[in-house]
Amino acid sequence: MTTLSEKPSAPSTRQVSKRVSQSVFDGSRLRVVLLVDVHDGAQQQFLEAYEQLCNQVAQVPGHVSDQLCQSIENPSQWLITSEWESAPPFLTWVNSEEHVRMVEPLHSCVRDTRSLRFHVVRETGGAAADSAERRRLQTSPRIGDGVIRHALTFTVRPGSEAEVKRILADYASPRARVDETTRLCRTSLFMHGNRVVRAIEVRGDLLAALRHVARQPEVRAVEEAINPYLEHERDLNDQESARVFFTRAALPAVHHVTADELTEGERLARYYPARPGGGMRLAELLAQRDEAAADDPDSPVLRSTIFQRDDVVVRLLDVRPGLGTQAALAEPGHLAGLEALLDGEPVGMDLVTDRRSPDA
Repeated sequence: MTTLSEKPSAPSTRQVSKRVSQSVFDGSRLRVVLLVDVHDGAQQQFLEAYEQLCNQVAQVPGHVSDQLCQSIENPSQWLITSEWESAPPFLTWVNSEEHVRMVEPLHSCVRDTRSLRFHVVRETGGAAADSAERRRLQTSPRIGDGVIRHALTFTVRPGSEAEVKRILADYASPRARVDETTRLCRTSLFMHGNRVVRAIEVRGDLLAALRHVARQPEVRAVEEAINPYLEHERDLNDQESARVFFTRAALPAVHHVTADELTEGERLARYYPARPGGGMRLAELLAQRDEAAADDPDSPVLRSTIFQRDDVVVRLLDVRPGLGTQAALAEPGHLAGLEALLDGEPVGMDLVTDRRSPDA
């Protein structure tokens, strides 16, 4: 109990960087939390599917352990927690075709899911007694800016690029306000060849924002209009077809750094074709270079977000205005040491549309 005569604890004097920096490359342990809503009466079917799945997941490199829990209040609510050596091996697995096939038996008995991922910062108890080398923890808290970044990527049939670009550039923006706590901030859409990348910035709940966008008639009309041109067919009226398409299209943000929060920059995107199996390592090396560049007052880059899935790596940049695209991207030595991971020269992507909500 604290009395009035007791002195309050002295504030921490440790200086923590205030630079906005979000990354999966801390090297610390990862805790994944999956909230699952199971159809009534399908609990046993779900348990059997999970037992088959967990035996397969145990063989995935980087997996440490997992637990399955059932709510004591609502038997339809389940919780799966898993621990991984670090974020990269988990992301490599969860974004793979192997994962798409592996979780398929769960779909018929699950109504809804929600996945949350956390780096382990501190811990107590028996596990904490292990050596620091075995139990790597995030050394200090990162400072965010309240914005969640995500992207989608897909390819269209060669020869249809001009028509797809026209469709994607010409649509009414959806309502920015999702609910009391969630708002769409910005959508930037780029193309290179027949590859489309749509980067999204959200304040609040990303999943709620994505569902909100999918329901908007303006967006729905655009999605239907480009359906005939997609390399991989989908049926948005079929829940399973839509789920598989957007699972494969997900392009997660693996790193973000902001060097200058105040200056408004010019938005660019750079596509880095990675050699097979080299995407994650390429993204990590680019992230290291962007962290170093953020400390350089002469760097043209104000903000950088790196998205990666398999061998697709995209670097979204806000650069100082007035430099011109070529000058902004001509960063001496930025690619030094990356040649072994690249399957071709990095290229600038064409900006199709860049939209911000008025109060973003």
